Amino acid sequence: MGPFLTEFLHYLRRERNYSDHTVEAYKSDILEFLEKVRECGEEFNDWASVDADQARRFLSILREAGNSKRSMQRKRSALSSFFRYMMRHNGILKNPFVHLYSIKADKPLPQVLSVPQIDQLTDVVPRYWEWALANGLSKTEESASFSAARDLALIETIYSAGMRVSEAVGMDMGDIDLVGGVAKLRGKGKKERYGVLGQKAKTALLAYFRLRNMVGGTRQTDSPVFLNRFGERLTARSFQRNLKNYLTAAGLPPDITPHKLRHSFATHLLDAGVDLRNVQEMLGHENLSTTQIYTHVSVERMKKIYHTAHPRAKGNKSGS
Repeated sequence: MGPFLTEFLHYLRRERNYSDHTVEAYKSDILEFLEKVRECGEEFNDWASVDADQARRFLSILREAGNSKRSMQRKRSALSSFFRYMMRHNGILKNPFVHLYSIKADKPLPQVLSVPQIDQLTDVVPRYWEWALANGLSKTEESASFSAARDLALIETIYSAGMRVSEAVGMDMGDIDLVGGVAKLRGKGKKERYGVLGQKAKTALLAYFRLRNMVGGTRQTDSPVFLNRFGERLTARSFQRNLKNYLTAAGLPPDITPHKLRHSFATHLLDAGVDLRNVQEMLGHENLSTTQIYTHVSVERMKKIYHTAHPRAKGNKSGS
């Protein structure tokens, strides 16, 4: 790979705390650029010799090969970061990817639940486990009560603090402060932040904690908050399977994922007038642009309400 690329990948791991998966993606994108340069019959001498024409040609090849805008944007970003690093550390004088035309990926608006739908979801959890017990899907009343209390607490906690499901199931008892109403979260890049626990989340957690010892849960600070029936840390996949059952029972869209609860959290805060930068901080987004997609969701919701309710929304000609 050469010393420059090796150094850059070490930098991503050690200083930026990027995951192995992300580092491998950067490596793959940069090596793909080298491969395309050689396939065009061009000689590659060193990174300093790469120019904007080669960078533009690379993006053109990707477009002709049918790469999506999102994929092209990611590859360009990886290469631009690589050259930016070399300009700071290795004496490279220019970044051939920095002034290319922008690639605006088509971003689908995140799907969200309405506030009444959140209520539908939380209301159905205990009813589902009553049904599961009556139909032999849960062996004992204690087991059904535990599962209902745990999953209700998990849903309320994710929605209350805008957590990723990985952050929620990754919490230990020492991360929860019910008196202060906060939870310590470990997000992407191992970054820590605090999430706020509202009253419904605190009430649900307290009810769950009263049953948690049924599976051997302790109050030690390093004990996982959310446990499975064997007393081990609950996995995100297990919770997602249960969530599918709750959605079906509540008559809600079956493709809702735990992450859509986080989307709903952000959208509902913006609908209520919370400043975008405050929402960014609560979500743990590094860049404001990542959070801004939720403003588009709020605008779409506002337009839908307007067109449903406003007397002039549909070209009403009365009185003209």
